[in-house]
Amino acid sequence: MQTTVATFAQRALGRRGAWIALGSLLLIITLLFGLFGSAPAPARADHAAGNAESTRAAELLSTFPDADTQSVLIVAERDDRQELTATDIDRLAALSPAQNLDAPRGPIVSEDGRAALMVQAITTGESNSDTAEEISTLRQALADSDVPGMELYVTGGPAFGADIAASFDGADFTLLLVTVCIVAALLIATYRSPVLWLVPLAVVAIADGLAGRVTAALADWLDLGFDTGIISVLVFGAGTNYALLLISRYRDQLREEPDHRVALATAWRASLGAIVASNLTVVLSLITLVFAVIPSTRGLGMAAAAGLLIAAAAVLLVLPPALAVCGRGAFWPVIPRPDHRPARVNIWQRVATTVSRRPATSLVSGLALLAVLAAGLIGTSVGLDQLAKFRVQSESATGLEVLSEHFPAGEAQPIQVVVQTRDTDAVVAAAADVPGVLRAQPSGTAADGALTRISVTSEYSPSSPESLEQIPELRSALSQAAEGEVLVGGAVATDYDSRAGNVRDFALLVPMIIAVSLLVLAALTRSVLAPILLIAVNIASAVAAIGAGSWLSRMLFDQPALDMQVPLLAFLFLVALGIDYTIFLVHRAQSEARTRGTREGMVAAVAHTGGVITSAGIVLAAVFAALGVLPLVTLGQLGLIVGVGVIVDTLVVRTVIVPALFALLGDRIWWPQKQSPVSAGEPAAQKMEDETQSVNSELVVAGE
Repeated sequence: MQTTVATFAQRALGRRGAWIALGSLLLIITLLFGLFGSAPAPARADHAAGNAESTRAAELLSTFPDADTQSVLIVAERDDRQELTATDIDRLAALSPAQNLDAPRGPIVSEDGRAALMVQAITTGESNSDTAEEISTLRQALADSDVPGMELYVTGGPAFGADIAASFDGADFTLLLVTVCIVAALLIATYRSPVLWLVPLAVVAIADGLAGRVTAALADWLDLGFDTGIISVLVFGAGTNYALLLISRYRDQLREEPDHRVALATAWRASLGAIVASNLTVVLSLITLVFAVIPSTRGLGMAAAAGLLIAAAAVLLVLPPALAVCGRGAFWPVIPRPDHRPARVNIWQRVATTVSRRPATSLVSGLALLAVLAAGLIGTSVGLDQLAKFRVQSESATGLEVLSEHFPAGEAQPIQVVVQTRDTDAVVAAAADVPGVLRAQPSGTAADGALTRISVTSEYSPSSPESLEQIPELRSALSQAAEGEVLVGGAVATDYDSRAGNVRDFALLVPMIIAVSLLVLAALTRSVLAPILLIAVNIASAVAAIGAGSWLSRMLFDQPALDMQVPLLAFLFLVALGIDYTIFLVHRAQSEARTRGTREGMVAAVAHTGGVITSAGIVLAAVFAALGVLPLVTLGQLGLIVGVGVIVDTLVVRTVIVPALFALLGDRIWWPQKQSPVSAGEPAAQKMEDETQSVNSELVVAGE
């Protein structure tokens, strides 16, 4: 490892070597852009497991002759919300091919006479985006029709899918633009330089572009689906964090070393272990998602792991020669030099000193704050219905609201049942007897006549608690009535299976994520006690963040519940990314403890890393908060919880709770090791001095 580091310093950071390394790396990246540039953008994956009953039903339904033909609902009501007149009904009935419409079935007037319902068959595309074009054409035809004084809404299953797809048009670009602006603003505020921020931002932006192409190719090869916006947020957030750590070390070394290349090489060596360890923690945690049964979760894990590896590689390989080329002047106007040490009070040292003097009080106070935040979990429910999944209102959601006011809400998305044709009559009769079912009727037959599709209309709103409870009741009743296999599918059944899959994933993956983080910390600290305590604190912080985030969602944004995927993904990101800051802090504390002792070493570590960890935390929190620009509540909730969690982790856990633990336990924190500052410190200091001199001589040779 030392030979590799020395070789990198010699070849990549010398006067000529930096230009050669930077040019070569950019050439390789350009070739990779060309290699992966043709991969299509990944689709958003299904939300139910591949072996779920609803998924199997969907696969069979796709083989029916009319599989590409589905029905949407046209809901009509007067502008003044009064009863429909005979003229209104006649005008609705007159909608015909003259308005580029197939003649819709209806209108069916509600019992209160204030709304009408029509059924329109459309040809769906291979994806929701393709169907969105058909829905848009239908809505435009209705807008051009002559039905004065009436409001017409297109809703139903295909319309919901189309609106979700359409809502993402341009959203990923907006997210990227907001993310870049946030990172740029925070880097300028951190470095207080009009020049320096451009270097890490450019490197991370290149990494994000390459990650987008690589993950799209990975999705194409392995048939994965995921939200690309989360990948960009992770790459920008983590990549900027790594860059902040490296440049912070570099700036410290510039105040000690007159040769900026020696300072950069020393900083690179000092931060390499922490960056690699933190990156591998998150990557390994994400890889555990390969065991998820929910396709979107599984796809996100593999893609995000690849994106973070690219981010770390860019910061560790491309950023150092770029900084070497820019030189010390990149920090202008406040250029760090050995003879210029700005006189300023280190607030982090004051905080750490105060904590170390009253560790018990500090620890209890910090844990009490986490407990208060975690209390937000009281009253939290999990699972959103169709109307609550959109951050902004859509026509399909508005149409469902109007439909629900005047008709049974289940008309919007009937439950689809696949049975053997010989069991049709028995299944229809059994379905009609299930509480809450309005009607059940055959709606299609497979090409070979062996299977029949039965549409079951519920009185309950799609994905409401009542409609979800109806799915297992239907499955039980229909399986008993039929001799052959009965599969209950459709949107509501898919939602039911998705929720069951998410519960299973949470129970399986959370222990795996904890185990991965524990092993990485144990390898880093070579201790048993420290990793256990640090992981316990990290878990408490994650629970507190989820509690606070869910409370804020309810109170500020009127979101009644968390989406099913949010608890697992939030826990993953909070624990894995929280370990990043633990590694940054503990890695420095171990180094300082060799010469100062554990308690003073932690104070020094907080003093040195407090600024960079806080800056990194603010950047990461702000970047995740940018997910709120996307139209789905799921991503907004994830961004809110992770953003709150990172701030709590940065300002409370790393600044108060962890230093208090180290102050209370002292050298015992490293058990079973025996930390011996006197005996360990002198060799360590001598070793660092020898290594710095070695790097210095290598850079002199490289520059000649």
